[in-house]
Amino acid sequence: MIFNIGRNGRRGHVLPKVGEKVRHTVGDVSMLIPKNMQRKSQLRLPELSEVEAVRHFTRLSEMNYGVDSGLYPLGSCTMKYNPKINELLADLSTINTVHPYQDESTVQGILEILYRLECWLAEITGTYKVCLQPAAGAHGEFLGTLLMRAYHQLNGEYERRNEVIVPDSAHGTNPASAAMAGFNEVVAPSDGDGCVNLAALKAAVSERTAGLMLTNPNTLGIFEKNIEEIARIVHDAGGLLYYDGANLNPILGKARPGDMGFDIVHMNIHKTFGTPHGGGGPGAGPVGVSEELAKFLPVPRIVFDDERYRLDYDEPYSIGKIRSFYGNVAVLLKAYAYILSLGGEGLMEVAEVSVLNANYLMKKLKEIKGLTLPYNSEKPRKHECVFSAKPLKNDTGVSALNIAKRLLDYGLHAPTIYFPLIVDEALMIEPTETFEKEELDRFVEAVRKISEEAYTKPEIVSKAPHNTAVSRLDEVKASHPRTMALSWRMHLKRNRHDL
Repeated sequence: MIFNIGRNGRRGHVLPKVGEKVRHTVGDVSMLIPKNMQRKSQLRLPELSEVEAVRHFTRLSEMNYGVDSGLYPLGSCTMKYNPKINELLADLSTINTVHPYQDESTVQGILEILYRLECWLAEITGTYKVCLQPAAGAHGEFLGTLLMRAYHQLNGEYERRNEVIVPDSAHGTNPASAAMAGFNEVVAPSDGDGCVNLAALKAAVSERTAGLMLTNPNTLGIFEKNIEEIARIVHDAGGLLYYDGANLNPILGKARPGDMGFDIVHMNIHKTFGTPHGGGGPGAGPVGVSEELAKFLPVPRIVFDDERYRLDYDEPYSIGKIRSFYGNVAVLLKAYAYILSLGGEGLMEVAEVSVLNANYLMKKLKEIKGLTLPYNSEKPRKHECVFSAKPLKNDTGVSALNIAKRLLDYGLHAPTIYFPLIVDEALMIEPTETFEKEELDRFVEAVRKISEEAYTKPEIVSKAPHNTAVSRLDEVKASHPRTMALSWRMHLKRNRHDL
């Protein structure tokens, strides 16, 4: 750690002394700080040279793994390469110096970009209007469930319609978002093919149904072939159909949620449209809706009167604001550039290659001993595939977690594990469209070697990783409030050192 290097008295930068003109004008600058705010002791910072600081942070960057390092197969996360030109565009001074409190007349350019992006996303998803405000996918889900609530409230049915149906393979934030909006969760089981069980869905809907939260393709990477029937069942019961956009990548330009019957659609801009995500942000989760629900969208709305763009707050049925200002504009700008550079044909190719890569990996991994593909192994997948390592665990004791840790030794990022919950010892793998065949083959070969190790020397896998800067953590202590250490000060306190 940076506190462990350097020496007392070593400096990388020396601040200039207060200039004579400043001192003459204001006097002793230290007197400008109230006494109760002045430090009684010197600030304890690491003391090291500039070279040492640069070396330290360069090493930290090398210890990290990102989409620029190689395959990042986190299922359901769509960790694709982020074009650097988009980063440069977002960093233009004409963009990053714009302030949301400026008068509308001075920000016509960025308003035009956001307005056009809304229109493009509406076209891509088959929805009527789009709101760009949500800061991430789960935030978009929350907006979607609030819209669901507003719709039923206006119809005088909210008190009765207090249930939201969620598939057993759904993203974990779905039931949480429904609960935050005041709904109760009803779980819909999957059938033998990994799709929504229609008989169970028909039994679950009632006069209490507010809606169904679903993604298509689902979290198993399987396209819900009965989606039109699912929409009919929900709508006939008086409910709304909500689309979780985490899995939008494999259907870009090929199918639109709005055409499938979805009333509310959220999009993970930071997944599908090539903007960075991970580590808690940044993100963006725009929401598109049908014409009937457009009046409930948050304010302000960006409108265009054929001459100028303006922000409209005059929406009497709006649920109000769900965040400050108009969304994560820098992230949205990158998505705008991404769509503009690819065009319609390029977006379709994104879908095609992401599906091709996922099915290539699926076919190769099916040949590896100890792995199985639940829910109709002969059925093609879309953007991702979910394997079970349960046979491997039964045979050798090596679990999905052990496989994930051992992959780190091979210089690869692990896939999502233990999700969805309906697959035992799940390995959820999504290669996206931005990684080449050689990188996919490297991943397959690493998994093959790990399988061989599990059957011959399982302790090598069960005690991995061996080659990383930090060995396996105690994951309970690392996440428990009583034992976790988020700072150097907390670390010292945990080790009974006195500051």
